Formats: sequence, C-alpha cells, structure tokens
Amino acid sequence: MTSLFLIPVELGDTSHEYILPNHNHDIVCSLHHFIVEDIRSARRFLKRVDKDIDIDGLTFYPMGKHADTALFERYLQPLADGESVGVISEAGCPAVADPGADIVAIAQRKGFRVVPLVGPSSIILAVMASGLNGQGFAFNGYLPIDPNDRVRRIKQLEERAWREKQTQLFIETPYRNAKLFATLCEALRPQTRLCIAAGITTESEWIHTLTVAQWKHTSLPDLAKTPAIFLFGR
Repeated sequence: MTSLFLIPVELGDTSHEYILPNHNHDIVCSLHHFIVEDIRSARRFLKRVDKDIDIDGLTFYPMGKHADTALFERYLQPLADGESVGVISEAGCPAVADPGADIVAIAQRKGFRVVPLVGPSSIILAVMASGLNGQGFAFNGYLPIDPNDRVRRIKQLEERAWREKQTQLFIETPYRNAKLFATLCEALRPQTRLCIAAGITTESEWIHTLTVAQWKHTSLPDLAKTPAIFLFGR
C-alpha cells in the first residue's frame, strides 16, 4: 500500500545492522522519493543501508531549516500518484525532536497512510536507561540561552518533576554540555536525580544517574563532541 514511511537513522557512528531491522532495508530499497533534512547526509545513509543503491536514480526533497515550507505539500505528490515516499532526518526518528512533523501533518490531513519504522530514539532509550519515571516524562528541547532564564526554567522543570513525578528531558549543543552540567549542579536540589545519557548506541555510550549531590563529587567525561540527553526527576 502506498505510504509515507518515517525512516530512523543511526544516532552516531554505529553500523546500521546493529540497530535497524532488515525490514527497513527492504522498505528503503523500494523507494524512489525521499523527503530529507539534509540531502548529503541522507545520500550517505542510503549508501550505508545498501551500497548498491542507485543514488542518482532517486529524488530528494529538502525539509531542513532553510527549506521552503510552502513546497512541503508538493513533496507528497508522489503519494497521490501511487508512489510511496520516505522521510529521513539527520539522526534518530523523523518528527521526534527532528524535522518531519510538518510533513506528517500534511499527510495525515490528506488521508495518506503514515508508517513509522522501528529504529533508535535517543529520547526513549535515555528514559529506559535512566532509572527515572518512565510512566510520565516530558521532552523540553533546548533550554533558554540566557543564564538567568536558563536557571529559572530549570527550577520550573524541577518543581514539576517533584510535584508530578514527571521526568524532565532536554538537550544541548555538544560543545555546551559541560557548561549545562555545571549549571544543573548549581541550580537543582541536592537530592534531585540527574541522568546524563551520551553517545547512545555508539561505542562511546555513557549513561549514568546520580543525585546532584553525588554528581558534585564525580568527574564528567569530555562530552564536547558527543550528543547527550539530560534528564532529571525524583
């Protein structure tokens, strides 16, 4: 059946065979149209999935931050013509903390079949490994850049974490990871549990949960080039 397939990508330098099922390979090789966050990285991903794939025979439609959103509806024309389409973001699952939601919304509105394929989500994997509440959690994206606004936001999220027992998740640009960690150690209560989940599914994977009081006496590895998710809760 003609479908919009949401295709997960590896989270780092990890063999796709390790984290993506064979079914994804079969789907990818059957498609000729891809809506992608970045064309060059999408081409590289497709070559990793199948080195014999005819890249030059494929059509790519950009959906990154500089893309013209007015064109998104046209990107789905192949579906109307009876051809399935794939959606690929830079890493992880499209439309989850990555571009793709606007494309999916258009597809849903038009009644096209949307199929999310199995693959790694750093958000879900981090919650799984944290030991924090997995029954109630919220992903908050990036925290404010302004130092005062950032501390204020952290305290607001901590209050929610303690009041509702809701695990709070957020991310930061890797080169700012150490600075964010320091801010968290200063702003959070000593008894709040803080998890740092870095390099998930890669050889450098590092996931630890301690109280803030314990973190103040624990060395943090160099995470300046490693994508990480920060979580805290009761």
